Amino acid sequence: MMRSGLFSPKKLVQKFSPVARFKAATPAAITQPGSSVAFKPGHSFGRIGALEVRIAKGSREIRKAQQLRYHVFYEEMSAIADAQTLATRRDSDPYDAYCDHMLVVDHSSLKRNKIGQLKPEIVGTYRLLRQEVADRHDGFYTAGEFAIQPLIDANPGKRFLELGRSCVLKPYRNKKTVELLWHGIWSYVLMHNIDVMVGCASLTGTDPQQLATQLSFLHHTAAAPDAWSVSALPEQYVNMNILPAEDLNPKEALRALPPLVKGYLRLGAFIGDGAVIDHQFGTTDVLIILPVSELNSRYVNYYGADASRYTS
Repeated sequence: MMRSGLFSPKKLVQKFSPVARFKAATPAAITQPGSSVAFKPGHSFGRIGALEVRIAKGSREIRKAQQLRYHVFYEEMSAIADAQTLATRRDSDPYDAYCDHMLVVDHSSLKRNKIGQLKPEIVGTYRLLRQEVADRHDGFYTAGEFAIQPLIDANPGKRFLELGRSCVLKPYRNKKTVELLWHGIWSYVLMHNIDVMVGCASLTGTDPQQLATQLSFLHHTAAAPDAWSVSALPEQYVNMNILPAEDLNPKEALRALPPLVKGYLRLGAFIGDGAVIDHQFGTTDVLIILPVSELNSRYVNYYGADASRYTS
């Protein structure tokens, strides 16, 4: 137990993140306001050795990404598959049809497809949904758990991007693969003049009491300010303020968080108000809110203000 007065949530997040924030070179400084740079399916954002990050080329690669998601979510983790998911062995939903699917592929690991062609193995994926695309269809997936529409309505001049369905094949869960994924996302943000990234991040388990340390830590250290605050839907709302700040060991709490959530915090992300239990996936979800203006300067400097670090 830490004594009261020794635990400063703001200082703790800064300790584990670069202090400076990136405010100068927003996407609007790279592309024309309101514009998106068109790219073809299969567009490559960069490489590290045999690994390449790019957009899925078409339906076959999207199906491969869905198979990867099935393997990670349903076979490795604790998601519960319905009959169709079991039959297809793919994690899929209607959003897949109009999202962009970012992939990391390994050119040194070739797999033969159904027609006998050798293709690079897909080892990582992220699903990306731009606001203008969501508006033409069924909105954001995140809206099924969190009340994000008021935040979008309050920022009519900003362009939102939803990040979701992130997973990486176990042997590739290393710095190189994660760096490539984030390099691709940063490139995509610049190309589409994105102002705000949002999405659900998951803690393993559905018992808030067992996750009390993680949830309370996020509540005390990374809660979104009023201007960016979003709450879980009332009928699904789970209180994250379970333990008082003075009862937390911040280092242990941070260590217990999933790597993806820790990564978001280091980037400068905020956490929404309240969590949501997802019984199908066996997780407790929190909302990530990441305005581009709040990105840590070290992240931007590392990948380049023009996303040039790993370009081919």
